[in-house]
Amino acid sequence: MTALVSGAFIGAVLGFIGAGGAMVSVPIFLYLFDFTPIHATTAALAVVFLAAAAGLEPKFKSKDVLVKEAVIIWALGLVTNIGFGLVVTKIPDQLILLGFSLVLIAAGYSMLKGPIRERPEKSMPIWALVVLSLLVGTLTGLFGIGGGFIAIPVLVLFFHTPQNKAAGTSLLIIALNCITAFFAKSAIWPEINWRYPAVIALSAVIVSRFASKLAPKSPTVHLRRGFAFLLFILATFTILVRVVN
Repeated sequence: MTALVSGAFIGAVLGFIGAGGAMVSVPIFLYLFDFTPIHATTAALAVVFLAAAAGLEPKFKSKDVLVKEAVIIWALGLVTNIGFGLVVTKIPDQLILLGFSLVLIAAGYSMLKGPIRERPEKSMPIWALVVLSLLVGTLTGLFGIGGGFIAIPVLVLFFHTPQNKAAGTSLLIIALNCITAFFAKSAIWPEINWRYPAVIALSAVIVSRFASKLAPKSPTVHLRRGFAFLLFILATFTILVRVVN
């Protein structure tokens, strides 16, 4: 039951917000299923990939996915994504958890931003694509995070992408980054008990598809604020319990 509820929560976060699935998946594996940090981030990659991929179908149907931009961001970020994914096992758990907590705080802050008024879209310059891609790849390789919480604000604030289209594009970026980092960590697969991730993934996929269809008609501003405060709590708890101690 815990795994089913956890998966439903992860799927709802991805479907409604278009980001944040891994940021709740990793703590769920850490604190509810007693995974190690490296096992938690690896299992989270599999779960979030499946949930993000499931949420993409309605986004494609409504033409809310910038495919070219998402593929370019994924491709350019392969260097940091795969690179950090291969060396992350050599990094101390405490350092990974501290970095993950700081990412949660940054993500929560980005989610507290008020609604952005609609403005004409503009193309993303090459330098911005490169910087965004390398940063997103780094987050995925190190912490198992798809990087949607960075991609969405960048697309909305700086390139005036409509919120729904930014969320759809973010889901594609997350799916591509997660599956890449997941295979980069294939050496760790035999060490993980996949029973709980499988149940969580199934629940997340079902809920993500449903939530993704409802997202355009939902008050996502309130959902994002509530999720932001949850991230602050998770970050504080992780630092106090797993890093300091």
